[in-house]
Amino acid sequence: MYGERVSNLPQPAVRPRELSALPPQTARAIAFAMIVIVGVLGATLGYALGNATCTDDCSLKAGSFLLIGAVAGALGSAIMSVLALRAMGEWNEIRDRERAGHAPQ
Repeated sequence: MYGERVSNLPQPAVRPRELSALPPQTARAIAFAMIVIVGVLGATLGYALGNATCTDDCSLKAGSFLLIGAVAGALGSAIMSVLALRAMGEWNEIRDRERAGHAPQ
């Protein structure tokens, strides 16, 4: 259909994908974004809780609750993200082994 000129063009080198337990870069970026978002939400909740339970000058109490909420939210979200990314990496590794014919019977 295109003629011989097209078939003589150099073909791009196709390298097989290296086996890796790393999850895709997009998944890691989404996990990072979620950790930041949950940390901000935890900080907001902590600040609101600290500010609502005080009657006088609440800056120290609200600030400490803000810090505790941010750290707790980000830490909990980070743990869940790491577990999800590890599971995703293991699923990819198992799928790659099955494709290569090295899956356990």
